[in-house]
Amino acid sequence: MTEISAIVAELRDRAGKGAARATRREGKVPGVIYGAKQAPVTIALDPRVIWAELNKPGFKTRLFDIDLGNGSKERCLARDVQLHPVSDQPQHIDFLRVSADAVVHVKVPVHVANADKAPGVKRGGVVSIELHEVEVTCAPANIPAEIVVDLSGMEIGAAVHVSDLKLPAGVTPYHVSAQGTVVSISAPTVAQAAEGEQAE
Repeated sequence: MTEISAIVAELRDRAGKGAARATRREGKVPGVIYGAKQAPVTIALDPRVIWAELNKPGFKTRLFDIDLGNGSKERCLARDVQLHPVSDQPQHIDFLRVSADAVVHVKVPVHVANADKAPGVKRGGVVSIELHEVEVTCAPANIPAEIVVDLSGMEIGAAVHVSDLKLPAGVTPYHVSAQGTVVSISAPTVAQAAEGEQAE
């Protein structure tokens, strides 16, 4: 099951850049909830809550139950977060409404496991992550927090492709080639040559 985080928001009366600036002056983070063929709802959130959620793993793969303070809640996915260019503090956040029967597109981070147990790595091979995240389609309740690629047993020259990924039931790759390389183990000379070219 996908993790669900509960957060509290306040409804905002107005939309637009002026209203968003006013919300920020009050020390809040402006945001909007949209989608599911319903009218957008403008909200304001506690920046400490958003910052805490941003620092947890899988911010864009977790579901949020947003309490609007008027007796209603919206179940959402975080879609976009605008950060201040200097302070990195959240400036605006977009949430997408989701229903239980919806199909969503989500970019799921790739996590490499057991690299130290790969014979190829023990012999000096270098792990190269080609896709740091893979976009998938699934029901909201089936969103994986991460995609784990187990390298144990892999030799130099071995590669894991999208078609090799062990995805949960109901989760399928979206808009990415089945033969696309996710992770590979390169020979150390090849890796060093590539690094030299990048340095030049």
